[in-house]
Amino acid sequence: MTLSSNKKIYFLSDFHLGAPDYASSLQREKIIVDFLESIKKDAGEIFIVGDMFDFWYEYRKVVPKGFVRLLGKLAELTDAGIVIHFFVGNHDMWMNDYLLKELNIPVYFQPKEFERYGKRFLIGHGDGLGPGDHGYKRLKKVFRNPVCQWLFGILPPKAGMGIANYMSRRSRIKTGFSEETFLGEDKEWLIVYCKEVLKTENFDFFVFGHRHLAIDFRLSSGTGAKVSRYINLGDWIRFYTYAVFDGDSMELKRYKANEEIIRN
Repeated sequence: MTLSSNKKIYFLSDFHLGAPDYASSLQREKIIVDFLESIKKDAGEIFIVGDMFDFWYEYRKVVPKGFVRLLGKLAELTDAGIVIHFFVGNHDMWMNDYLLKELNIPVYFQPKEFERYGKRFLIGHGDGLGPGDHGYKRLKKVFRNPVCQWLFGILPPKAGMGIANYMSRRSRIKTGFSEETFLGEDKEWLIVYCKEVLKTENFDFFVFGHRHLAIDFRLSSGTGAKVSRYINLGDWIRFYTYAVFDGDSMELKRYKANEEIIRN
């Protein structure tokens, strides 16, 4: 893909629309739509890196209720020629072809490589990467199994969505704010993962979500000569953080308020 020199690339993740309740989700959705409107004039490409929804399941003829402001804005942007990519997260992994057919947004289920302005990116949601979290990795295999998805799909939508929303709320309650604590270089699984990748292949930027913490961490490559950066995008629940790449520099920024929350 070729971008004009005055266009920027934006990265954002973890909206979790639908949680924890309708009113706060709607308020958050309006802020996200305002942000997308504000970047429309200079955005050439937008990467939404997972957990756009707190839960999503596409039945053959039914999609979850709500989120029309965001979906309408995404349609407006793609109709205007702005390329948008979506990576499924652990909360919306049951995507199918709705975004592609209705909004012309490709959906990715694994981390994917991109090259832009001569820089190499590895982009993904980040769940299940690196060492540890073996329980979730086993659960992810079950959830991604086509038979399990089919079995869930034969439930009436009212029952299926009720079960899913209950499990999603339990997940957020259990996690609490622990995701917002930087664990240190050796214990951050995505940093460990990036270091392993760099032993065999060089990337300029690793861009992930999932951690709900904005992180900009410098990584030495396997050769020691090149410095790569691991960017975690934070979230749009408390921090409203995103990254922007102008072809030369990558910045991790905050849309709402000025409180310093980015971990370098």
